[in-house]
Parts: sequence; structure tokens; C-alpha cells
Amino acid sequence: MSKKILIKKIIKPFNKTIEIEGDKSLSIRWALLASQAIGKSTSINLLKSQDVLSTLKCLKKLGVKVHMNKKKCEILGMGINGYNYKKNIVLNAGNSGTLARLIMGLLIHSKNKIKINGDKSLSKRDFLRVTTPLKKFGAKFITNSGKLPIVIQGTDMAKAIKYNETKGSAQCKSAIMLASLNTKGQTLINAKKSRDHSELLFKYLNLPIKITKKKKLDIIKIKGGNKIRPLNYKIPTDISSSSFFIVLTALSQNSKLKIKNVNINPSRVGIMKILNMMGVKIKLRNIKFYKGEKIADLYVESSKKLKSINCPSSLNSSAIDEFLLIFLVAAKAKGVSFFKNLSELNQKESPRLLWGSKILNKIGVKNIVTKDSIKIYGNPNLKINKKIIIKDFLKDHRIFMASSIAALSFGGEWKIYDKESVKTSFPSFIKKISYLGARISY
Repeated sequence: MSKKILIKKIIKPFNKTIEIEGDKSLSIRWALLASQAIGKSTSINLLKSQDVLSTLKCLKKLGVKVHMNKKKCEILGMGINGYNYKKNIVLNAGNSGTLARLIMGLLIHSKNKIKINGDKSLSKRDFLRVTTPLKKFGAKFITNSGKLPIVIQGTDMAKAIKYNETKGSAQCKSAIMLASLNTKGQTLINAKKSRDHSELLFKYLNLPIKITKKKKLDIIKIKGGNKIRPLNYKIPTDISSSSFFIVLTALSQNSKLKIKNVNINPSRVGIMKILNMMGVKIKLRNIKFYKGEKIADLYVESSKKLKSINCPSSLNSSAIDEFLLIFLVAAKAKGVSFFKNLSELNQKESPRLLWGSKILNKIGVKNIVTKDSIKIYGNPNLKINKKIIIKDFLKDHRIFMASSIAALSFGGEWKIYDKESVKTSFPSFIKKISYLGARISY
């Protein structure tokens, strides 16, 4: 089976309606919280990506019963600190930073040592941001200079902590929140603004959480030692996955697209705010609320005039997974766009800020990149008539998909490797772009 795709033509105008699989962040969080509940939790539209499947495999190793079919996933929770597992087990997080970091929070009370590892890409990422606060609870860690593999040894005397989370990492914050469930007393987190899926799930489950929102941070107080009721949940559509199609529509000619039931959680819609500022037309209809999350149908149209942007860094955390796509829009905008304070991008599956610059160089768009910023000199008449090869990107799913969108938008002959990488977050990606009219060969 071919490991690459070939794209030789831009996509033709389209007017379509699509549905996309469930949100990855919510799918993983639902599974982890369901494992801590007492009784059976059921999920519909759970994302069946490698990251989520890795989560379910890890839970099974911890003794949790999981049943999944085409329609739903059921997890029989064992209660807080209820995992029942063999000695010296190894949990493989695959490519999922969310899984590896969050599950550590649930293991601060583990009776036996547990080893957590991951793939080549994940093993390059920083875990000190999680192990540092979790040590304060009393857990012990053996790390590889702050990277995977990591061995965790829990404690019988887990204690509530106070912690200042300064990176704006939802994964770090969520790991602390999950750990706090297994303590006596009240944990206090002063957290830099980031996505708030965990907080909303805690609230829906009526867990004792209090959140005070300040301008630059959220003060989160959680009282431990409470039982968790089962969580039945229909996972809404992933905004990050939807963003590939938003940008494809915006950059295509005479095209319209409706994306149904998208999670537009305010902590995740930075890309919509940024694109609106750049002249992309995105309309929200059928807005509703579901278990704390805000959901809507998105309507997108082709953009005839795109404007450059001096992007407010206050929007970074709510668009952190979508900047590769935003850079593509900036490439065709009139004027010079500037994005700053983006060092966090290089802490992802690959150094994405550097890869964003590399892709722009390949398509002939001038840019200046530093360790935490990029300046992009847009070209509204951008068209490509050359061969481009994208490979050796640590199998980063978002680089594969962003490159595909660039190929369908700007032209040229593209050879993009590691198509299996989409299984990490969006297994049906190629099927969806083909439905819109993309011509893909192998």
C-alpha cells in the first residue's frame, strides 16, 4: 500500500454539506473520566482515531472494561483509584500527548510502578510541565531528561496542592485537575488561559469545582474525594478537523460549505476569530448548548480579498493546533502578516513553527521565522507550477493535512508522504476531501 498521495490539480468549485467525526480532545477526556466513574458510561460519535484507540487500550491494561461497536462506545468505570492491573505494566500512548499527560494525573495513587512510553515523535516532547506539578501531589517519576519513557510510582498520601500553570497548556492543567480528584482537600490552580473542556466536563458531572475568570488566567479550585457518576455523551464535531475544510473553502474559487454540529467552544475558536479578521466569511447557525459545550453549523464561502494580520497573541492558545492553516491564508493575503509568541508550536508532534516556514518556502512565499515568531509576506496572486515533496516531518498528521490543503488551493504537483499519519486525529480526511472534489492518486 502506498505511503504517499499525489495531488496535481487544484480543487474545482464546490457547494457541499459535510459531517466530521467527534472532537479528539473531548473523546480522550470522556474516556478517562468514564474510567473513574462508578457504572457504565456510553459515548456516541467517539472519534476512532489512533490517539483515542490508544486511550482505550491503556484503560484496558489498567483493568477497565471497554466495549465498542460502530454506533457507540461503553466503558464500565471502576471509580477513583479503582484501576486493577498487573505489576510492571507498560502503557503505550502512541502519538498522543493528551493521553500521555492526562493519564499521569490519574496514576498519582498507583500502587505499582507504571511505565509510559510513546512513538518517536512523542518521545521528543517535554513532559516536565506535567511531572513537575504531579510530584507536588507526592508521586515519584523516573524520566529520560523530562521525556518519555517515564516511570511513575504513586503515593498512598496524595495531598492537595497549589500550582501556577504559566504555559497555557490545557494538557498540564487537565492532568492536575484529574490528579486532584484523588486527594483530600482542595487543589488550587492559577492557570494561564487555555481550552476548558475539562472544566466543562467537571461542571456537568457536578464535581466540586469553582472557577474564577481573570483577564489572563483562571483560578480553579477543586475539592477531591468525590464519586463520579456515569457520563453519557454524544461527542460534537472537532473544530480542529473542521478547520482544514474552512481554509480549503476560503482559498478555493466560487465555493460554499456547510459543516454540521461543530464544537465552537470559546476556548477553541481562535482560528475563526483570526480568519474573520483576515476577511474569511464564516457564519454560525443553529447554535445550541450541549453539556456545557457550544455547538453550531458552520457556513463558509470563498474569500475574494484576504487581508494581512498582526495577530494578537491573546488568541494563540485558542488556535494553537490550527496555525499551519492560518499561515496558508496569510500566504495569499494582501500585505505582511505577523504572528508572535508561538514557541509552543515547536512543542507539538513536530516543530510546527519551523515546518510552517518550510512549507511557505516550498510554495515560494517569503517569510522570516524566529524561535517564537513568523512574518509572512502575502501574495494574493499566488499560484504554483512546480513539483513539491513533503516528507520527513515526524509523521505529524497536521503537516500532512495542511500540505494537502495547500496543494488543492495553490496548484503544483505535490507528493506528500506518510498518509497513514491522518489516523492520529482524522482517519477519514482523504475520504472527506475527495467527497468535495479533490483528485487524489497514490
